[in-house]
Amino acid sequence: MFCSKKLIKFKNIRHGFFNREGGVSKGIYKSLNCGPGSKDKINNIKKNIEKVCKKIGCNKKNLILLDQVHSNIVHNVNRVTKKKLKGDSLITGKKGIALGILTADCAPVFIYDPINNFISALHAGWKGAFKQIISKTIKKFKIKGSNLNDLIVVIGPCISKNNYEVKKDFLNKFIVKEKSNKNFFNYKNNKIFFSLNDFIKKSFLDLGIKNIEIIKKDTYILSNNFFSARRSLKKKLNDYGRNISVIMIK
Repeated sequence: MFCSKKLIKFKNIRHGFFNREGGVSKGIYKSLNCGPGSKDKINNIKKNIEKVCKKIGCNKKNLILLDQVHSNIVHNVNRVTKKKLKGDSLITGKKGIALGILTADCAPVFIYDPINNFISALHAGWKGAFKQIISKTIKKFKIKGSNLNDLIVVIGPCISKNNYEVKKDFLNKFIVKEKSNKNFFNYKNNKIFFSLNDFIKKSFLDLGIKNIEIIKKDTYILSNNFFSARRSLKKKLNDYGRNISVIMIK
């Protein structure tokens, strides 16, 4: 589990970005696979999630996971519900409710307002970031009365620009939207590479949020011990596990 240097200072919240270590799953899901969307044994996934909840210090019934759909849909969570919410961002100010995000190369992002005691966990793949999941989430914070100068943002482990190869149409999509987006692309050996975490960071900066931390752990690199959809695809595996990231107000 990796923690934010910025968030670890606050004693009234718990958080963690988990990699593959410390679970019970076997084979390609070894070992802390927390993704119900994978083909792993559901009992193993449940046991892994229980281990995560124990580490964070939350009741497993109070962990909220989304049906993530690469959207710009944001949910305010005021109580625990059995109904699974569809979307890619969660916000709460309630103690004891843990917000979880599942990833396998996309970026998990935490936002914390230490003045009003609000937290958010959001899933930012390129599609969600492109569709402005970030600005939609920040809009909710503003409605709740947050001052943008107070917000702390942590961009969690995701695939780095060294390994995020994309096609020309992907590049064009971003440049058509805004010419300055070309700054998020590198070119090497006639290949195009995209920096997801830099694009996400710029999205926050454009909104006037400056207190930003990036956890520089590339999920694609095997030695970092994260699940990676792209690495699994390259190895021609038929599935992959999911990393979990969780934040909670104590």
